[in-house]
Amino acid sequence: MFNTMTIAKVFGALFGSLAVYLLMAWTGNALFSVGRIGDDQTAAYVIETGSGAATEEASAEETPDFETLYAAADAAAGEKVFSKCKACHKVDGANAVGPHLNGVVDRPKASVGDFGYSEALLAMAGDVWSPENLNGYLENPKSYAPDNKMSFAGLPKVQDRANVIAYLAANP
Repeated sequence: MFNTMTIAKVFGALFGSLAVYLLMAWTGNALFSVGRIGDDQTAAYVIETGSGAATEEASAEETPDFETLYAAADAAAGEKVFSKCKACHKVDGANAVGPHLNGVVDRPKASVGDFGYSEALLAMAGDVWSPENLNGYLENPKSYAPDNKMSFAGLPKVQDRANVIAYLAANP
């Protein structure tokens, strides 16, 4: 079935395909440069977007701070956002993948007795889940408590975080 000519054809096809691929990659890189503009190159045109510092200041001024948003937070809207959390947390007093969140606002951290917390949260025991601490945790759990067990990426919108915390505060 396999003779020398068949094996030669198979290797010829493989090496021919590799040669065509490399030739196309080399031609594509020669035609379309996606690298950075070096000292000896200039851009064809520049798009002015304003100064970076002025843009950052404007965005910082437009976003109200957490305390203001939390004072006017809507617990009903927070219940809708909490639907993202329901896969792991409950508010009926029973633990799930994560600890129950009844009375979590102003509760000591890592204080649910029958739940196995990560070392990162156990190290924070004694501190309290204030609305500000919950805001920091919900924004980015991995940066707030590195190496914690929670795999959730966080809530990027400060209004969503304020509403969820208001909803949790309404569930003692």
